[in-house]
Order: sequence, then C-alpha cells, then structure tokens
Amino acid sequence: MGAMPAPPRFEPSRLASDDPPPYSLVNQGGRPRFILTCDHASAAVPRHMDSLGLAESDLSRHIAWDIGAGMVTRHLAELLDAPAFLAGYSRLVIDCNRPLTSPTSIPNASDNRPIPANQAVSAEQAAARAEAFYWPYHRQISGLLDRLTASAKIPLFVALHSFTPQLDGGAPRPWHIGLLFEHDARLVAPLRAAFTALVPGICIGENEPYAIVGPSDYSIPEHGQKRGLPHIEIEIRQDLIDTPDGAALWAGRISEALQCVLENLAPLEILPALKHNA
Repeated sequence: MGAMPAPPRFEPSRLASDDPPPYSLVNQGGRPRFILTCDHASAAVPRHMDSLGLAESDLSRHIAWDIGAGMVTRHLAELLDAPAFLAGYSRLVIDCNRPLTSPTSIPNASDNRPIPANQAVSAEQAAARAEAFYWPYHRQISGLLDRLTASAKIPLFVALHSFTPQLDGGAPRPWHIGLLFEHDARLVAPLRAAFTALVPGICIGENEPYAIVGPSDYSIPEHGQKRGLPHIEIEIRQDLIDTPDGAALWAGRISEALQCVLENLAPLEILPALKHNA
C-alpha cells in the first residue's frame, strides 16, 4: 500500500477571495444595551483545507458548529437592536470559545470522530490559525466593550450557543435551554423567572448541559467576567432551533426574557474583577 496523503494544512496565504471573513458584525449601529456573540455560528472551512479531511455530512453535524445558534443570534440582533458578533469559521478549524492553551482549541477528535487535518498541528500552524480566525473576532469584541466601558456604558454581555439533544450515545438531554455562568450569577435567577413566566413547562438547566469552569471557556471569562460586566451564556437545544421557524420562535422568547430582566434589574454596575479559581 502507498503512503497515506498528508492531511490538509492551513496556509493564510492560500485563503480564497470567496472564503468567508473571520467574523461578521450584525447591526453595528444598534443600541449597545446588549452585546451578543456567537462563537460557533459557522461550519465554514477554508477552501484549500479540503473540509479538514471530513465528509460534508460531518461538517453539517454539531461537531462542526452550534446548529441554529447563528440564526437565533441574527434574529436577536434585530429584536433587541443590538450589535452581534458571529465567528466566521468552524470550531474544528479553531474554537473561538477556548483559550488557545486548551487541548480542544484545535480538537483532534469530536464526539468520537477523528479530525484528519488536526492530527499533528504544529505550534506555528496553530498560531497561524489563531491570527487568521480567532484574534480578529475577539479583538473586535474587546474593542467595542472597551470603548463602551470607557464611556461609562454598561451592556449586558450575552453569548449564544446550542447543544445537541444527545451526545455520544448518552441519555437524552431534557433541558430546553441552559444558563451558564461561573462566579457572577446576578442574571441567572431573573432570567429563570422570566423564561418560566413566558414558556410554561420550560426545562432550564443552570450550568447544564455544560458549565463554565476556569479555562474551559474563553468568551464569558474574557469579555464578561474579566470586565465585571453583567453576563450570561445561553445554550439552546438544537432540535428546537434547527429550522428558521424554530430559531425565530426561540429568539423571540429570549428577546422578551432579556428585555424583561433589563427593565427590572437594579441599575447595572461593573463588579470588581472576578478571578478564576486557582
């Protein structure tokens, strides 16, 4: 047998003119009462990377992106008249919600599926992916938040994600949405109450099906927690938002809940920096 072909490597100089940008900013001129992000909005892969060695059917699965989350985020940007940042490439190229030091920043497998192009990524290659896709997205978010806080404006920072109804053959996940946080829980109880009033019978997970623990995530710790901004990560079960109608329905519910919370909260303040657990 002949040698297996080398997996495709990312080379910034080979990005095609029709490859997507590293991020999209929706509703740039919106009122910054809320700042929205969607770290896993896209399943795109640079053309020259040949789908990371995966079948196109793999890239349509939850391993490549948060199904429906991008649609929900775009609807929310309109409903809340809020700026929204959406990452432009698949989490399998580089995960915009992981510290670059995380072993899953460029995962070599996901949900038991090996990722051929990620099996032997050098430090130089990883740095090139970060500079092309990760930092442009996060620098834009940081820049806007820094400008707002410098002018004494305090937005609610909301990170949108979605989760698969069942992972790796495990038990079905009963939650409709999850509310994720680490040290700052000031939005959790008000949002739970708002969702419960809006959607009778809703099943809400607190730090379910995932939890933000130290270096497990990047966006909430870096953009919300580090600045002391009021913040929340909202996870939505993918079978609820994998159609345009479902995404629009849940965007409407999330919009109502967030606006209710904002109207009834005590005046917003920036809390002292909340340090990660050692």
